[in-house]
Parts: sequence; structure tokens; C-alpha cells
Amino acid sequence: MKHAFVIGGTGMLAEVSLWLVNQGYIVTVVGRNEEKMKALMKKDELNIVPLLVDYHDTNQFRNCIRQTIAQNGPIDLVVAWIHSIGDDVLRILSSEISNNWQLFHVLGSRANLPYIKNIVQLSPNCMYFQIQLGFIIEANHSRWLTHQEISAGVIDAIKKKENTLIVGVLEPVEKRP
Repeated sequence: MKHAFVIGGTGMLAEVSLWLVNQGYIVTVVGRNEEKMKALMKKDELNIVPLLVDYHDTNQFRNCIRQTIAQNGPIDLVVAWIHSIGDDVLRILSSEISNNWQLFHVLGSRANLPYIKNIVQLSPNCMYFQIQLGFIIEANHSRWLTHQEISAGVIDAIKKKENTLIVGVLEPVEKRP
């Protein structure tokens, strides 16, 4: 069975976690909020592996990755929504995954994609994809993307496997909510 690893999979990426289960993956979901994890588990207890861990604790995070690989097999696909303070997360994942794998890196509207692509430290066995979250302009106002729109965009990126996919729009900058 294929194994996916979703960081942020209990919140805005919850629908991505469930979609991956429907695609035949065992899905390890990393989250910090026990209540959100319980809510997600109610939707599919069999193929979702909960990892209640704060990725800022790098030793605990590394041990959890090793444990989920030992129990569920090699990780084939990673979806990662990581705040900038979690810079070591991708490096740790890359050092622990020895097989060929795909990384779908979810980034905010202000992210400099070329810069991030140049500085992210990944193993050569990783196919790297970027998903940038923008905003929506409706009539005379703008708003941030909903969780449903974000998940739909990430799922689209996984299906298309384009190097870069923008969900919503990034310009005009002055229209940012």
C-alpha cells in the first residue's frame, strides 16, 4: 500500500488527507491539536495514522517519522504546510526517506518560490513541487482562500504534478485581504 505523510492534515488540509485515503494511501497525519485529530479520525479510522507531534521538537519529529515508516512502509508522498519557523522539517524528512518520493510544499502568498526552491535541502530521490496559496477577488473585495479551496488546489497539484501551482491569485498585491 502507498504511504502519504501530511503535515497540517487536520486543519486546512483535512480534505487532502481524506482524498489520499480514497486514492489508496495509508495517510500519516501530523498535527498538534488532539481535538482536530479526533475529528479527522472519525471520518476514516482505518487508513489514517495520527501523529500528535510538534515538528519544532526535531528529535521527537525524527523519531515519529522513523516509527511511521517502520509500521506503515516507506513514504511515497508528502504534503507539507510548514510555517517558516519549521525550517528543519523538510531536511529531516529528506534524510529519513530513502526511497523515491514526491514533496508537495504548500507555501503562503508572500513566499518567494524561486528562493525557497534554491535553499530547500532535499535528497536527489525527491521530486519537489510547490503550491502557493493566494486569495480570491470577488466583485469589489478580496478574501483569503477557504479550507475547501486550499484542499481542492492541493489535490489538483497532486494530480497535475506541475512544478508550481498557484491557488487563487497573487495580484494585484494591493488587493490582498
